[in-house]
Amino acid sequence: MTQKNSTNWAQFIPLVTVFFFWGFVAASNDILIPVFKKAFDLTQGQSQLVSLAFYIAYTVGSIIYMGISFLIGQDLVNKIGYKNGLALGLFISALGTLLFIPAANTGSFPLMLSGLFTVALGFSLQQTVANPLAIALGPINTGSQRLTLAGGINNLGTTIGPLVVSFAIFGSAVSANTNMSIESVKIPYLVLGAAFLLVAILLKFSSLPERPETIVESENADNASRSSALKYPQLVLGMIAIFVYVGVEVSTASNLPAYMEKNLNFLTKDIAPYISLYWASLMIGRWTGAVEAFTGNLSLQKILRFIAPYLAFLVFLGVNKFMNHDLSPFYIYALVILVLIFADMASKGNPAKMLFIFSLLGCVALFIGMFTSGMTSVYAFTSVGLFCSTLWPCIFTLAISGLGKNTSQGSSFLIMMIMGGGIISWLQGYVADITSIHFSYIIGVLCFAYLAFYAWKVKAILKKQGLDFDVTVSGGH
Repeated sequence: MTQKNSTNWAQFIPLVTVFFFWGFVAASNDILIPVFKKAFDLTQGQSQLVSLAFYIAYTVGSIIYMGISFLIGQDLVNKIGYKNGLALGLFISALGTLLFIPAANTGSFPLMLSGLFTVALGFSLQQTVANPLAIALGPINTGSQRLTLAGGINNLGTTIGPLVVSFAIFGSAVSANTNMSIESVKIPYLVLGAAFLLVAILLKFSSLPERPETIVESENADNASRSSALKYPQLVLGMIAIFVYVGVEVSTASNLPAYMEKNLNFLTKDIAPYISLYWASLMIGRWTGAVEAFTGNLSLQKILRFIAPYLAFLVFLGVNKFMNHDLSPFYIYALVILVLIFADMASKGNPAKMLFIFSLLGCVALFIGMFTSGMTSVYAFTSVGLFCSTLWPCIFTLAISGLGKNTSQGSSFLIMMIMGGGIISWLQGYVADITSIHFSYIIGVLCFAYLAFYAWKVKAILKKQGLDFDVTVSGGH
């Protein structure tokens, strides 16, 4: 395989548009949850069916993908090509947005869930293609940073999504009429559907490769007999890691509106900026973690590590200023960002080390949120977004490392586990119903504990297979 010396930006830039869409829709769900809860008179656990329907679609999509691959006797994406796979996924998501018309007109909760399910079904195929593709469009030692950068674009969508959908539902933010809110839900999703189709056409005619080169695994006795991705322990343990990571990321945000309403007496329409801050926190962290994808100069990297997060923070402030939100509650968050910067520096670009450090900080943030009250707890819960920010690329890179020809199959298995976002959100909602929303964040603590364990365990597993990220990362600069 020819070793790439730099990121192919001409191919990478059009690819990241799909990452933006995933974030826009996923974060918008956090606004739909409290709206649907009031409109359809749901319990906290029932309201989390929004997350469950959306994220379980990733599992269903992966099962369909593997089923079709089995029937045709060939990997589906390898057969139709990566660009066609992205275009097909976008078309499926566009069909899902059409369901919001009858759902909104009839006020049907099941139809709303069906629309979200279908949108995410298309996302499943897009994710299976786009994540390994982002890693492949440049040198291996900056693969996780490239995926982190794509995640930063994803979180530009997550920052904007809640604000746009909230504005579409509440208008000038003075109406609390949930019937009007349900009726107005269809507008942003129909616009989104048109955007899906437009990007599908643009990607079809882009320079993205149909069949990119994959990372060749080490040919040793331990790897020679592995005919299936599931025979690699880094992938199997990584599947659980993706499940709990997406779970804690989504459940922390999706249960935050109920906590702020019930414990802090916030109005639903006033919560959107804080949900936006949570998802902006992931953008802040990902922009910070992506600096190595831009330059190998260590001195410049140190400077960019301080500039990038605050540029992302300014994007958040600018968007909320444009939406006429009061910015004064958010300035203090600039101090919290310093914790992220020093944690990123301590990780030295090593995905296993970064996963371990950030998982421990996630535990600390949740414990602070659980054992404090008022705005201190809100900032603590929101900061979980900072510490979740680079976990996806870390887990994904570690889990598919060394899979060689099984990389695409392994990617599909990982995408399947995104269902954790729905199941763990529902579980936390159920725990909140029988205890309290405040205590229910113990679920997130357990998720982070497993992620710290995986970071420790996978390092030894990969070393046994001849893959040492301490050497790979240090050798890249």
